[in-house]
Amino acid sequence: MDRLYITEISVREKTPGYPFNIPAIGSLDKLTLRSPVTFFIGANGSGKSTLLEAVAAAWGFNPEGGSKNMNFSTFDSHSTLYRSVKLTKGLRRPADGFFLRAESFYNVASYIEELDAVPAYAPPIKRAYGGSLHEKSHGESFGALLFNRLRGMGLYLLDEPEAALSVNAQLGALGRIRELTAERSQFIIATHSPILLAYPGADILSFDGGAIHGVAYEDTDIYRVYKYFMNNREGMLKEMGFYK
Repeated sequence: MDRLYITEISVREKTPGYPFNIPAIGSLDKLTLRSPVTFFIGANGSGKSTLLEAVAAAWGFNPEGGSKNMNFSTFDSHSTLYRSVKLTKGLRRPADGFFLRAESFYNVASYIEELDAVPAYAPPIKRAYGGSLHEKSHGESFGALLFNRLRGMGLYLLDEPEAALSVNAQLGALGRIRELTAERSQFIIATHSPILLAYPGADILSFDGGAIHGVAYEDTDIYRVYKYFMNNREGMLKEMGFYK
């Protein structure tokens, strides 16, 4: 616990309607974090990204992603949940931090290019990312963030980082997360990836079933469905009506 920058997430005041009409969010009072790597999992619409975005905004990150120093907005799509979220902080303060929101990472890359176009900003910010993110593929830009921009001793919130990553790149990301946690970093990750989810010692919190609860890797739908499909591909496709 002394290695964590956020030890507890609590909700102080709940109001009618969205986002508290999401069962997992509506039932949340207090969530204790125990591991340097915590995963949020659940079906689409279960509230995992909603809570992660609220934590990011409550910490001071730009809701569209980036670091605390990035101040831009292209579309105000995040919920007001951050106003009700209280974060209990650990004894240490992070030296670094970043919020990766997969769906709006393009906007972060564009903002970096805009800043670097201003002569007063020197050296160029994109150097910290290994060069221009717009000159890389979507997956390469995610990799550049992980291996260049994230420096360790940081709080890193990642919303579905696997969205742009190949299978091999996800394995690389898994190794990079291990390197950064060894350098006193904390991760909270919303994911659908069975590869990332396999991180040893991580806490897995499911948002399914109406309340946030811990679950073992082998008991997650992510693991069980992928395993069943890979071991019984033709049988599952037959059940879905692909074969007569």
